[in-house]
Amino acid sequence: MVVSRRFLQICVLLGGASGFSSLAAAQTGGPGVPFLSHEAVYDLSLQKARGNAAVNSATGRIVYKFGGSACEGYSTEFRQVSKLDSGEDKTTVSDLRSTSWEDGNAKSYRFKVDSRTNDGEPTYVDGIAERGDDGAITVKLKQPVVKTFTLDKSVAFPTEQIRRIIEAAKEGKSIFELTIYDGSDNGQKLYRTLTVIGRPIPGGRPSATPDVSTASDKLKSLMRWPVTVSYFDSAAKPDAGEQLPAYSMSFELYEDGVSRALVLDYNDFVIAGTMGRFEVNDSKPCK
Repeated sequence: MVVSRRFLQICVLLGGASGFSSLAAAQTGGPGVPFLSHEAVYDLSLQKARGNAAVNSATGRIVYKFGGSACEGYSTEFRQVSKLDSGEDKTTVSDLRSTSWEDGNAKSYRFKVDSRTNDGEPTYVDGIAERGDDGAITVKLKQPVVKTFTLDKSVAFPTEQIRRIIEAAKEGKSIFELTIYDGSDNGQKLYRTLTVIGRPIPGGRPSATPDVSTASDKLKSLMRWPVTVSYFDSAAKPDAGEQLPAYSMSFELYEDGVSRALVLDYNDFVIAGTMGRFEVNDSKPCK
C-alpha cells in the first residue's frame, strides 16, 4: 500500500535525528538542545480527498519510539497500521513495522522493514549503508535481494535530515534541498526533498490545535517551526512541465527533534496525524 511504504520517510520526521552535519551539532541537536528520547502515538484520520480519489475514510495509528545520543547512535522503532475505505466494501489494511539505527556522525545506517497489506504475504527489507572516508555511501542489501551499490556523498540519512532542517531553521533559512536514502520501498530508492520552513513559533505561544505535546513541560518552552517537506522520486523523469512530488508532509518541528500536527498529502488524499500520547524516555548524555 502506497501510504504504508512512504511512511518510512515520515517515521524519522516524527522526532529523531540522524547525521545532521558537524559533530558538535550532532551531539546537541543544535545549539544547547539535545535530541529528546521519547515515544509518541499519532492518531490518523482522513482530512480530505481530491478529485476522483476513491477514498471515503481513513483511520490508523502510528507508534514511534526514538532514543540514543550522538555518542551511542540513534535508534528508532516504528509501527503504522492504517485502514483505507474505498467504498463498495473495498477496504485496504496495511501494517508496517521498521527498526533502524544511525551513527551519530551519519557514517552508518542500519534498517529492517516488515510490511503487509490485508492478508497478503509480508515483504521485507534489510540492509546497511556505510559512508567511507571519501564520503561516498556503500549500501549492502540482504533483502528483498542481495545487492551492493554506491550512493553519492551528498546523500543524507534520515536523522541527518532532521538535524539539517533544524540547523537551517535556526540560521533563518526558508528553503533548501536534500537527497535522502532511508531504505524505503525495495531498499534501492532515493528521494529528492524540497523543504520549506516557516517563521519560528516561540516557546510558550499557545497553539490553535493543542495536543499532548503543547502541554508537555519538556516541549512547551521550546522553539518550533512549521515545516513542509516534499518528496520527489529521484528515478522519475520529469515531464516538460513542473514535476509533482510523490507526496509531501507538513508538521511543526520542535528544536529537540519532536514533531507534532502532521499533515500527510498524497496528492489524491490528505491524512492528518494528531499526537494522542507522548512520553519522555531516559537517555545517556554524551560525556
